[in-house]
Amino acid sequence: MSTVDRLTKAQFQVERILEAFKQKTINNVFYVACGGSSALMYPSKYFIDRESSNITAEIYSSNEFIYRNPKSLGADSLVILCSHKGKTPETTDAAHFAKSKGALVVSLMYVDTAPLADESDFIVNYSWAPPGELDPLPEIMNYSILYRLTMGLLYVQEGNELYLKLLSSLENMDTVLEKAKVQYLALAKAFAAEYKDEKIMYTMASGSNYGIAYSFAICILMEMQWIHSHAIHAGEFFHGPFEILDKNVPFILLMGLDETRPMEERALKFLKEHGEKMLVIDAEQFDLTGIEEEVKGYIAPLVMNLVLRVYAVELAKATGHPLEERRYMFKVPY
Repeated sequence: MSTVDRLTKAQFQVERILEAFKQKTINNVFYVACGGSSALMYPSKYFIDRESSNITAEIYSSNEFIYRNPKSLGADSLVILCSHKGKTPETTDAAHFAKSKGALVVSLMYVDTAPLADESDFIVNYSWAPPGELDPLPEIMNYSILYRLTMGLLYVQEGNELYLKLLSSLENMDTVLEKAKVQYLALAKAFAAEYKDEKIMYTMASGSNYGIAYSFAICILMEMQWIHSHAIHAGEFFHGPFEILDKNVPFILLMGLDETRPMEERALKFLKEHGEKMLVIDAEQFDLTGIEEEVKGYIAPLVMNLVLRVYAVELAKATGHPLEERRYMFKVPY
C-alpha cells in the first residue's frame, strides 16, 4: 500500500470512529495493552486527566483488565487497545471481554487483519518505522492515532478545540522529527561509546513523558539489550529510589514541557549534586517549529520517543547486541 493510500485509510478509519462517538455518551476510557503498546498510551491518559471534566481514563495491562474486571466498565465505556501485529493473546482476550460488557471497542494495529480485529468494533491501521528510523507518515503513527482518537473524543463530546490544533501540528511532525534525529545522532553515538559496558541504567520522567521512560526501560534496555533497568517516576524518586544513586549509577532523565516538569527539574538538581553518570534529554532543546503552542507539551513525548530510539540504535551498535535478538520472546512457551 502506498503512503498516500495508508494515510487516507487511517484518516477515514479515525473519522468513522469519531462519528460513532457522536452517537453515544462516553463516561470513561480504558487504555488496554501490553508492553510497549501499553507504554504509548500514557500521553493520551494524561491528556484526558488534564482536559476533561466529564470523562475519566485508566490504563490496564491486558490480562489485569480482565482479572480486575472494573465495575465501571459498561455501555458508556470506550476501550482502546493496541497490538502491533494484532495477535497478542492477552489483548485479543481483553477486547472480547470488553465487548461482552457492552463497551465500544477500538483497536490499533499495524497489520490489516488479525485476531484482535475480529474482536473489535473498529480498528485503525497506523504507520510504523523500525527503531531510530523516520516514520514516513508520523501524522498516523501509533502515538498520533491515539491522540487523534483521544482528543477527537473530547472535541466531539466536550467541544475541546485542542483537537484542531493537534491536527495542524501533526502536519509538521515529519520536519520536527527529522530535525530531532539530526540534532541528536552525534550525541547518541557519544553516549553509546561511553555507556556500552553498563550493566544497569535507570530511566526517569513524569507526566506525559513517563510512558516514554517506561518503554525505553522495558522494551529497549531490558528486552532488546538485556540491560537491567527500571522506569522511576520523578515524583517517586525522593521516596525511596534516590537511595540507589551514587557516582557509578547511570540515569536517563527525560524532561518534558507539560505541567509536571517541576518534578523532573527537582530530580535533575539532585542527580547533578549526588550522581555523575547521566543522560538528560530536555524537550526545551527540541525545534518544535510548526507545532501549536497549546499542544507542545503533548507533542514533546512523540519527539522524545524518536530521540530515544536513535540512542537505542547507536547503543546496540556499540554493545554488539542487535535490537532484534531475543532469548525467550517468541522462542519458548510462556
